[in-house]
Amino acid sequence: MPALPDTVAALIGALNKLPGIGPRSAERIALHLVQAEPAAVENLARAILEARRRVQLCAVCGALTEASPCALCSDPRRDAGLVCVVERATDILSLEKSATYRGKYHVLGGKISPLNGVEPEDLRIAELERRLEAEPIREVIIALGTDVEGDATSFYLARRLARPRLKVTRIAHGLPAGSGLEFADEITLSRALEGRREIE
Repeated sequence: MPALPDTVAALIGALNKLPGIGPRSAERIALHLVQAEPAAVENLARAILEARRRVQLCAVCGALTEASPCALCSDPRRDAGLVCVVERATDILSLEKSATYRGKYHVLGGKISPLNGVEPEDLRIAELERRLEAEPIREVIIALGTDVEGDATSFYLARRLARPRLKVTRIAHGLPAGSGLEFADEITLSRALEGRREIE
């Protein structure tokens, strides 16, 4: 079989770096794109560039948004007394699909992992503490994965955030050990939120 042109090989390599796209999928997508109508490819390229240009992180919670503060932070119907702490902005999408939680969010931007060089000051914990001072928050719900780093971060947060009249809870059950929120379905997440418990 003749070798692929260098530009196609480079496109396959770039696509293969995307999450969930393996070598075979990357090759199929690349070959489709180089044979598609130029207008369709240009529309796709424009959509990617426009999304990257316009989407930002909310200055308050860290969610993906085009305007800051985001729609979740600005919605007066959401319970301002509840803040759910998640690892990544995409975790908010998973929890919103459960249609159970009606509070607000806070994205940490990762988990404490000294082996990977991630310390507490690398996360958005100070921003969360500022929100506790400025907003009428009565409960912080920690919704991190159940792996070693998620457990360590949860216990660290529980100790650091402890203050009078603030309840710190963690989603209690329904999530498989060692995995993250992106692998859980809506019903599992809903039950995990309802079954949260206080961290001691």
